[in-house]
Amino acid sequence: MTLAVALAAPHPGAAGAARTIDGNAFDAALAAAAALTVVYPHQCSIGGDLVAIVRPAGRPPRAVLSIGAAAAATDVEALRAAASDGEALRAAATNVAARRAVGAHMPVAGPQTVTVPGVVAGWAAIAELGATRPLRELLGPAIALAEKGVAVSPGLRRAAQAGLDVIRADPGLTALLMDGDRLRDHLVQPALARTLTSIAEDWRSFYDRSPLVEGLRKLGSALTGADFAAHRAEVVDPLSREVDGVVWSAAPPPVQGATFLDLVGSGTLLADAWRARAARDAFLGDPRTGPIDLDGLLPHHSEGAEALSNKSGISELRDEKARGKDGRGERARGEDARGANARSERARGERASGEGAWGERANGDTVAVSAVDSAGNAVTLIQSVFFSFGAGLLDPATGVVLHNRGSSFSLDPAHPGRIRGGSRPPHTLCPTIAVTRDGVIALGCQGGRSQPWILAQVAADVVGARDLNQLVGRPRWVIGAGEIGRTVPTLLLEPGLAAEAGDYAVESTSGPHDDAGHVQVARLRGDVLDAGSDPRADGVAVVLRP
Repeated sequence: MTLAVALAAPHPGAAGAARTIDGNAFDAALAAAAALTVVYPHQCSIGGDLVAIVRPAGRPPRAVLSIGAAAAATDVEALRAAASDGEALRAAATNVAARRAVGAHMPVAGPQTVTVPGVVAGWAAIAELGATRPLRELLGPAIALAEKGVAVSPGLRRAAQAGLDVIRADPGLTALLMDGDRLRDHLVQPALARTLTSIAEDWRSFYDRSPLVEGLRKLGSALTGADFAAHRAEVVDPLSREVDGVVWSAAPPPVQGATFLDLVGSGTLLADAWRARAARDAFLGDPRTGPIDLDGLLPHHSEGAEALSNKSGISELRDEKARGKDGRGERARGEDARGANARSERARGERASGEGAWGERANGDTVAVSAVDSAGNAVTLIQSVFFSFGAGLLDPATGVVLHNRGSSFSLDPAHPGRIRGGSRPPHTLCPTIAVTRDGVIALGCQGGRSQPWILAQVAADVVGARDLNQLVGRPRWVIGAGEIGRTVPTLLLEPGLAAEAGDYAVESTSGPHDDAGHVQVARLRGDVLDAGSDPRADGVAVVLRP
């Protein structure tokens, strides 16, 4: 390594890939991220999305949002009609599992849930912001892993055993993971190696001449070559908030970064998390296709959006709406207010019933990579296929697992997260960077919709913690309903935690639980580098020396 780098990732293959690269935190994080798309196909893929917060040494943090859009030709009315038909079946269903399978939401898997994958463009954007090595070199370790093969990790085996029905229903996943009737012990992925090699030579080819379009068309997706060619990673100033002298940065909508910033530093975190959950479900959407109520995303800050600072365009959208300069005038402002109130009421009702605007559980959905180097460069990136094995589809020609981020869209035309052609779905990925008085911290986690309160629990002690591995291994709690596999609002507690009952069920787990997240953290404090990797995953934390 040119610089000393502290890195945490959820699989040792990612740390091994970073170790082969002579560079900085950007280089190490990208090599690790590419390796994870090979060794962890249940959690991430070049067929998924990427969100990152990066901080080039001595400069302000930046947010990278490489979130793909729905097909321009999306037939919204057909999706609503299918959901309406499903609602009749839902009413007649005899059990919870059957009702969920036909609920009046977006499909939870399949070709209609695939949006344009953003990972590859995200890698390129991060590299431009601070990497010292070319992308073809950074992808080299991942290509070698795909060609030579890699052992199936305990985490992948757990996910595959839980998702056998999904795997067996798709020829591509079956070929990758099954050896007859048993799960493979070793994965060799020649098609993926070829795809990664093409990306290493010319990453724009993944979009301008996308190898995925033909396979998606055959599956019944509406995505076209033009949809892929239109994709660009968005690089913007993050939202930020100062708490006790530490400046936390997180990504703006359609990412739930505002929800994390609403909670960080809270002295009543559990109560605030319930309110933040309802607000997020009501107000999060894509600012490209409609104004976002940033005040509404901050339910426990009376100062609302003034608590945050950003230059990404969210505040400007909010201010134009308030001044009536969105072209619709006073009538529109009244309709927006009534719509926001209705969405808030719906969110409270969904919380009470256990239903959420974002549908079903996303189990094993995501990987986080956090890296900081001795010069003060910092990267925290998250890439994801959303549910385990994403849409339940692997394109055999490319070896690419396809994500199901489109399942997060709302079919309610009044919701800010409504589906429409070219819109990006509400997004769970929530990386954060903290700039402290004497250093910088990169922090991210797997955890689906629970990421804001998982991160807030760790953030409370991360600045001064002596042992980061011990910190991320502490017991945690999560809240939710369908997204954590419960039929009613539930507080899930790992062993060693207790809480008084409220207007939710309380359950204790028998041990550390995947739903409590896989946290990855790297830190520079003064001139000391360290890192911590969550024991709930398969990963490691390392400090790589020159």
